[in-house]
Amino acid sequence: MAKQFSTPEALEQAETIALQGLAFLASEPTQLERFLSETGLAPDEIRANAGSREVLEAALTVLLNDEALLLTFAANAGLPPEDVVQAHTVLATDGGRLHPYSST
Repeated sequence: MAKQFSTPEALEQAETIALQGLAFLASEPTQLERFLSETGLAPDEIRANAGSREVLEAALTVLLNDEALLLTFAANAGLPPEDVVQAHTVLATDGGRLHPYSST
């Protein structure tokens, strides 16, 4: 992933990684339950807003809050864990403003 956070390419890459992360979390009932619990989102909200920056950033936050889960996701996605961290940073900041589910 590019080191520049504000480029359209960086945002697109971050969104792609986050969508992969959301799909990873949704693929396992236990992980999905954890995501719902940690974010307070309902399944209908996720379906309706799956591509929103807030939901995508929340998915990455859940992954980053559990190192083992992060490493499993990164390995399955063929990504270095650092790319997941950077994707979270891109999505969590918008001109220096933090989004609702951010842990940074």
